[in-house]
Amino acid sequence: MQITNYELFAVPPRWLLLKLETDEGIGGWGEPIVQGRLETVRTAVSELIEGYLLGTDPLRTEYHWRKLYQSGYFRGGPILMSALAGIDHALWDIKGRWYDAPVYELLGGHVRDRMLVYQWLASGVPDAIAESARKDYERGYRAFKLNCVQEFRPIETAAAVDRAVERVAAVRDAIGNEAFLGIDFHGRVSKPMASELVRRFEPYDLMFIDQPLLPEHADGFDTINDWTTTPIATGERFSSRYEYKQLFVDDAVSVIQPDVTHVGGISELRKIASMAESFDVAVIPHCPLGPIAFAASVQVGFCSQNVVMQEQDLGLHNPDSSQQLALLEDPETFTFDDGYVERPTGPGLGIQIDESHVRELAQTEVNWHNPVWHHEDGSVAEW
Repeated sequence: MQITNYELFAVPPRWLLLKLETDEGIGGWGEPIVQGRLETVRTAVSELIEGYLLGTDPLRTEYHWRKLYQSGYFRGGPILMSALAGIDHALWDIKGRWYDAPVYELLGGHVRDRMLVYQWLASGVPDAIAESARKDYERGYRAFKLNCVQEFRPIETAAAVDRAVERVAAVRDAIGNEAFLGIDFHGRVSKPMASELVRRFEPYDLMFIDQPLLPEHADGFDTINDWTTTPIATGERFSSRYEYKQLFVDDAVSVIQPDVTHVGGISELRKIASMAESFDVAVIPHCPLGPIAFAASVQVGFCSQNVVMQEQDLGLHNPDSSQQLALLEDPETFTFDDGYVERPTGPGLGIQIDESHVRELAQTEVNWHNPVWHHEDGSVAEW
């Protein structure tokens, strides 16, 4: 079997999908994307496939991963690793279809039958966020994540801190103590303010505080960790296992949130989860993207003991109205019940893409970029 062709599809609102084809008629799908850098990633995917993959055996997943990563003198980073991730998704999809088995079975077999998923809550005033959380709780979700601040200056007022605490308090009150609640600082908070916020959030029994500092200040995570009993998390903006090493050695995090679309795909996410397990660190993969990325991520989750929960932004509770799940031939592929997604049993990634719908959507111009925020003095704020 050889790889013979590939196609890339940009679809709304901000996704890039990859289809790999073989001479055996078996195709595989991947989701290579850096949100806001779609065209850059598209070029990187084309360079990698045309330079290294066409005409080769798709079943050599580990060899191809090493070749695509290691053959370039300059390697790593979010663009190249996200391009590699989408290719890796598609290679594993082909491999699973060839052997007529889910990817997780090829990685050692499933360790659980269903996976807890968490729902992301949009920002807003406390009452609105609380009402959204309450509705999602009634739909069955039992875990949530909330961005606690928007523009947040390096030194903020007591009132700004109070507003952040009010949001968290309102959501906790809405969902009660039987549900999990994680808080994302999103890299918007400086170390001087992080110390105050983590102290003020202690009473709300959070499952984690995510990205308390920007990735470039990861050397400060152990200090943040010493300030609180709340588990510290990070990882959605990391692009390989090598960026986690020092955090594990320093005992600076208790939870990591790697993204299967940014860390080099299924192959690398599996290695990161194994590394984390040796340090007793829990894994809750980041995944605010489409159903291909979600399918790739849960393949690792179902065969990894320390992957305890999975992010999703698919609207699993109502597949009939989900724009994301509409990309699948069967929007009910992922069965949602009591806050869990059931283990998919189909071969490869376990999904069938509605290719005609994808091709129709690909006629739409897709040019999403994240907003640029400013502080009141005109300086650029973290988004």
